[in-house]
Amino acid sequence: MLNHNITRHIEALVFSSSQSIGMQEIILALNAVFNEEFTETQVFESIEQIKEKYSHDDFAIELVFLNNGYQFLTKKDYHETVNQLQLHRSKKKLSQAAMETLAIIAYRQPITKLEIEQIRGVNSDYSVQRLLEKELISIDGKAETPGRPILYSTSTLFMDYFGLNNLNQLPQLKDIVKEENTVGENVE
Repeated sequence: MLNHNITRHIEALVFSSSQSIGMQEIILALNAVFNEEFTETQVFESIEQIKEKYSHDDFAIELVFLNNGYQFLTKKDYHETVNQLQLHRSKKKLSQAAMETLAIIAYRQPITKLEIEQIRGVNSDYSVQRLLEKELISIDGKAETPGRPILYSTSTLFMDYFGLNNLNQLPQLKDIVKEENTVGENVE
């Protein structure tokens, strides 16, 4: 393992990947390059070394396990700075309509466009198209209903973008609704 210095190769794989990269993808790449069989244990040991390296204050990024894979992310101390950059790149922001559509898909997936439109009460063609272009949602087959409409679900990029390992980590309605937004008295 050390003769190949796979830790640096794994670091390069994670760095160059635009999405989180899974253990099996790492192993396949290493096996192809070095023409030998690496184990999950060997790769995991190297990943732990990389995590340790980036845990020091000298680095603004850290290695994070996210969506069943590994990805470099900015440390929380720098989120406000990075957020300022994102504000300036407003062209990549999602409109209110797209955010509503994305939320409906995230909580009700797999879902058809007709069902989205019934919930929103307006045509959602443009929002669905933009979300597909941004790869935040994907086509998840066809429904077994008449006309066999397309089913939409969130993508792995959605999971990466919102920092989720699984859909159970989506906020629940009770976590979002504030007491000052309720009507009437709360009687127990």
